[in-house]
Amino acid sequence: MSAARSAVVGLALVLAGCGSTEALKPAPGTPLPVAPYGATATPKIRDLLTPSVQARPRRTGEVLTRSQDRQSDEFDLPPR
Repeated sequence: MSAARSAVVGLALVLAGCGSTEALKPAPGTPLPVAPYGATATPKIRDLLTPSVQARPRRTGEVLTRSQDRQSDEFDLPPR
């Protein structure tokens, strides 16, 4: 039983390594999605694959340069 399980796990690992590393393209004869409502043009593939600012927000370069005492928090109460 364990030999069969090992074979299945090995086959799964071999198949997991098979992947395409080429750029994504629409299937032949299939057009890109229609332009969104209000848009003047149909978005390009690169535009569709680029995440929005909301999906990947940028970090700020603000770094604490000196330590500061915390202000008291009137809502920081002990548990009842």
